Order: sequence, then C-alpha cells, then structure tokens
Amino acid sequence: MGKAKEKKKPWGGRFSGGLSGIAEKISASIQFDSRLWRQDIRGSRAHAKMLRRIGLLTDAELDDILRGLSDIEKEIEAGGFSFSASLEDIHMNIEAALTERIGDAGRKLHTARSRNDQVALDMRLHVRDESESIRTLLQGLIRVLVELSEKNIDVIMPGYTHLQVAQPVRFSHHLLAYAWGFLRDAGRLESAVKACEHLPLGSGALAGLNYPVDREFLREELGFTGIIPNSMDAVSDRDFILDFCYFASVCGVRLSRFCEELVLWSSSEFGFIRLADAVTTGSSIMPQKRNPDIAELIRGKSGRLAGNLASLLMTLKGLPMTYNRDLQEDKERLFDSIDTVTLSLAGMAEMLSTMTVNSERMKKALSSNFSTATDIADYLARKGVPFRTSHEIVGRIVRSCEEQGIDFFGLKASDFKKFSPEFEDDIIDIVKPEGSVELKLSSGGTSRKEVLAQIEALKKMIR
Repeated sequence: MGKAKEKKKPWGGRFSGGLSGIAEKISASIQFDSRLWRQDIRGSRAHAKMLRRIGLLTDAELDDILRGLSDIEKEIEAGGFSFSASLEDIHMNIEAALTERIGDAGRKLHTARSRNDQVALDMRLHVRDESESIRTLLQGLIRVLVELSEKNIDVIMPGYTHLQVAQPVRFSHHLLAYAWGFLRDAGRLESAVKACEHLPLGSGALAGLNYPVDREFLREELGFTGIIPNSMDAVSDRDFILDFCYFASVCGVRLSRFCEELVLWSSSEFGFIRLADAVTTGSSIMPQKRNPDIAELIRGKSGRLAGNLASLLMTLKGLPMTYNRDLQEDKERLFDSIDTVTLSLAGMAEMLSTMTVNSERMKKALSSNFSTATDIADYLARKGVPFRTSHEIVGRIVRSCEEQGIDFFGLKASDFKKFSPEFEDDIIDIVKPEGSVELKLSSGGTSRKEVLAQIEALKKMIR
C-alpha cells in the first residue's frame, strides 16, 4: 500500500509545534481535492521535465521522479493509495509518497514551484478535462430533442403565456426552443474552457521565481494556448471557475424550467406525455401514484448550482491579492457543480428519450380554449379592419361562446358573420389549429417548413 508515512508539514521548519486538532481538521482539503490527482500528477511530470531542461535535475533524478509518479498513478487508479489528512491536500500527499519511494529526488520536485501556482494549474486542467464529457452530454441532449422533434413534427399542442392557452404551436417547436437554449449553454461552457487556456505554472507563490523557468515549455507540454503574464494574477485568478459555475447555473435553470413542464405535462390534468416507469417512482402509501421524481429532483438541483456560484462570488469579493486560504473553498463549489450538472443532463436525456407523447390530449386541449383567437383577429386585419377593432370583435365572440358553453369549433360561418360582415366561409379553416400553425409565415415560427429548417440547422451544429 502506498500510504505516505511522512507527516511533517512542508512549512514545518518555522514552527516549534504541530497544529491543534481543530486547526488540522479545518486545514485539510484532501477529502475533496483528492479528485485532482490526475491533474496534479500531469502537472508534476511537466514540471519535472522543465527542471531537467534548466539543469535543476539530473537525468537519473528525472527518471526516478517520472517512474515514481507513474507508480503512484497506477496505485491511485487501482484504489490502493491511502490519502492522509495530516498532509492536508493532494499536492503534499503525492509529494510525500513520491519522496518515500525515491528519496531526495522527490524532495527536489517542488523546486521553482509553489502550491499556489500548482493548484491554479490543477484546477484549470480539471475544468478542461471535465468539460469534455459535459460537452458530450449537452450535444447528446440536443440530439434527443432534435430526434423527438422530427418524430413528432405534425403533433400540435397549445402554446402558453402566463400558463394560459395562447396559440397553437407544433410540439416540436416547443422542444426546439429548449434545444436552442442548450446550444447557448454549450457556448457558455466553451467560454469557461477558454478561460482556462492560459498557463499559471511558473509564477511561484506570487512574485515569480528565482530560477530561469521555461514557461513556454510548460505551456506546450500541458497543452495551453498562452501564458498568464502576471504572476500575482496567475495565482489568485478564479474567473474560470466563476465562468464554469455560471454556465452550470444557467444550464441548471433551463433544465429546471423544462422539468417543470414535464411535471405539468405528465399530470392527469394535462396528460400530454407519459414518463417511463424507469424514471418515475411510486408512493409508500398511495398505490396508484406515478411520481415524476427525477424531474423534480433535477428541478431542485438548480438551486445548488446557483448557490455554488453565489457562494464562490461571496468568497472572492473581499479577498486582497494574492493567494488567500479562503480559496480552498473554490474546490467543493466547482466539484459539486460539475457533478450536479453532469447528473442532471444525463437524467434529462433519459426522461426525454423514453417518454410517450399523447397527441390526442394535446389536440383536445387546443379544441377547448380558444387557441386560434389571434388568427381570427389577424383574418379581419388582413381584410382592412384595424387590429384593435378586430381584437375587440374576437373578444365579443369569445364571451358569447363562453356564455353558450361552446368553443369556436361549435360555430358556423354564419355565426361569425353576425359579429362582422368581413367574415366569409373560409373562416372555418382559419379557426382550425392545424391551419393556424401554417399561417405563421415569419422566419423562426411554428410552421412545418420553419420547424424543419430549425431541425436541419441544429443537426449541422451538433455533428
């Protein structure tokens, strides 16, 4: 087992005694930053190679360090490495284990490096690495929405404002509204990744280093596009974590809004969709229940994502330059946001890809809520009636129908003509929801042609 036996603090020479128990507990971060082990080892490999380039390590020492890091990597991967809270963090756990294995060469690895620029590097690498799988999940979710839209291209549903029936729309048009939003979320994710593309390593604690470190070599070795030009900025910047948490918050809010609709649509009052048994749960007391728990849980998790962003903003707002230990709080906020948005995206894709669409219930909702009232008003406007007058006429028709307990579909052309001489026999076709959606001539509307154009555009963007 690779348990690191050395418990001496890296800064222990200045102090005559050890930390108290509570100080040790508050200081330790290994319980959550151990997940940075891949990035920490990757950074240490690059740093060791750079030290050899500038003559601070021999070939033999470099070989020992690289071999030792590989052994530790394999041991952690296999689950056989024991992390020690007394060594505080992932950096010192790996360094202590390396020194235990290879001796003084391990103690040389920290030359020309501070934990301040080391953790700044690890966190950037971690955001870059985790964003790859999140990007894939976003694209997969958009693909599910596109496929559902294609499959249900001719399903018409009520569109809502204020949660009141407003106008007929294609179900696919509604789904694609979310697809475009998730595509913007993917753009925000890319912005967060771009914020990680400059190398902090080689800045030291804050002032630079007393060695001719080859930062350009480190940049190339670690795959960065540039170098942070100010050493104080390099160790204190956490903008990239804010950017990621902002992406996760906005994406989480969008997921939450969508889940709210899934909850409504799957209720007995709406009945527009049926969520699969695999993503619903029952009640411990009511045998008939099929609860949309997964949708509700994803909706609830949006609060965590927004909270992580707010928490980190508050942590940063009062910090002077440069590194302050408060920054240890950034990790749990980031890690939770990564895990939460990952789980939520996967859960949403699962719910959507397995749900059943009830087009008949949608059609029924359209036929009893005056959903084509605006089309009737536009019909009159096209005949020269001022729109405000048309609006008033249709309002009277609606009131009359409500008094009779019928909808537009219960009226004949002659009934419409009682309210205005401009009505002709073709008004009956205008009233139908199927015709309403095709009357939308503007780009980006809910007509079949425009929805198909959206589908094709999204397909090209997510290839």
